[in-house]
Order: sequence, then structure tokens, then C-alpha cells
Amino acid sequence: MNKESINALEKIEILSKKIGLDDKKEKTILNIEDTDEEDKKLLVLKSGDWDGEEPWFAIDKDQKIHTIISLDTLLQIIKSLRQAQEENFNLKLEKTIWQNVPIDFQDVWIVAMDEIKKRLKNSKDKNQVNINIEKVVQDIKKKHPNLFLNMDKLLSQKLPQELL
Repeated sequence: MNKESINALEKIEILSKKIGLDDKKEKTILNIEDTDEEDKKLLVLKSGDWDGEEPWFAIDKDQKIHTIISLDTLLQIIKSLRQAQEENFNLKLEKTIWQNVPIDFQDVWIVAMDEIKKRLKNSKDKNQVNINIEKVVQDIKKKHPNLFLNMDKLLSQKLPQELL
């Protein structure tokens, strides 16, 4: 084994720990080797086995590390990322609504979701949609001030004498 190969194996170990793979299980590691035919490469099993758990790691001639996963695993990763993205968006929206002191949170949430759906529908580039949540809530506050407490007005009002 040459020094570059050991370096790639060390990188695989570090990566494996970062993504939470079990240290004790042997990883499937492949070398990607050139062949005489330009459109073909040879996968050579370096460690592990052909039935090993995912992901498989493949090292090319430049010592670049590639991973191989099944389509089912890839789809599950994408599903998890979308779910996390949606949860993150919902948390940001919830935080922004609360920061603007709603009278009825649920009412503001419904109006905000309707406004967001409308903006998504009217978006020119359906793949690149950046919704400015703060702007959405501020626009709702301008259109529907009755959904929010007016803190300036509330603070400027004189308190009844018996509360002083």
C-alpha cells in the first residue's frame, strides 16, 4: 500500500466517524482502476465484501474518494433533507410570527401560509424559491393590522389610576 492509499483510507475512517458509521463493521472499499478501454473502469475490492453495508467507498487514481449508495438510500436521504428543510422553514415562520405579537397565532399562521403559497405559485423560477419570511409577516401586518397587537399604541395609552 502506498502513502496516498493510506491517506485515502484515513480520510474514509474520519468520514465514517463523522457520518456515524459503526467503527467495528468492516467497510466496503473499492479501487477504481483504468482499463485499456476508455469507456470502462475496473472496480477492485480492496476491503470488505460485495454484500457489505452502505455506503461503499471507491478510491480513484487521483485518490479522490467516492461513495456508492443504492437508489433507495438516496431517496431516503432526499426525503429526510426535505423534511428537515420544511421543519426549519416552519420554525422560522413561527418565530417571526411570535416576534410580531399576534393576537391569534393560528389566524396569522393560516394567512401567512396562504400568502406563501400565492408567492410560490407566482414565482418565475419554480426551482429557486427564496421566501423572505420577515417580509411576508410584515406585509400581512400591513394588510391585516387587526391580527397583531399594536405595541406602540398599547404603551402610549395611559394606565387607569387604580393600576398605578
